[in-house]
Amino acid sequence: MAKWNKLLLITASMGLLAACDNAAETEEPAEEVEETEAEVTTGATQVRVNDEDTLLEGLSSDGAWIVIFEDDITTDEDLVMVEGFENKGETERKLALYAQDADRNVTETFTLTAPSITIQNENTRLQNGTFVGDVYVEANGFKLVGGTIDGDLIFASEEFEASSEIDENSEVTGDIRVD
Repeated sequence: MAKWNKLLLITASMGLLAACDNAAETEEPAEEVEETEAEVTTGATQVRVNDEDTLLEGLSSDGAWIVIFEDDITTDEDLVMVEGFENKGETERKLALYAQDADRNVTETFTLTAPSITIQNENTRLQNGTFVGDVYVEANGFKLVGGTIDGDLIFASEEFEASSEIDENSEVTGDIRVD
């Protein structure tokens, strides 16, 4: 009987080691992680927000490259997505105004309402959902993907405007201009 217990223990240990090794090789992208509580960690890859405090922290220099919404949020603050963030070694930030299922299908969209948001990080995406307020872009590579800006989209330079992308599923209800 002791031999069977040892064999079972060795087999279970090998299976656990194989599972851990396989999990390390097939790490899921940040937006697929199953978390339900709002969490902000310095240098984190993501932050899930459902209130004004976690939103402000998530957009700050102590926030994350991806800010994932779990509810509609309204603030009286002028927001700033500060620079200095990367995803997989590339300069990037993402404002994810949506929820998705395991197959990455959008299951719900959210609205962020603020007087304005200033984009300072290169290659920032405002994806799905609606931003109500004006968007000021002070960096190259801004993308509006499947979302709505219910306000003006204002670029700090012609260079920033030329490097931006607005996909066919997106809408800006106000003016798009360079100031």
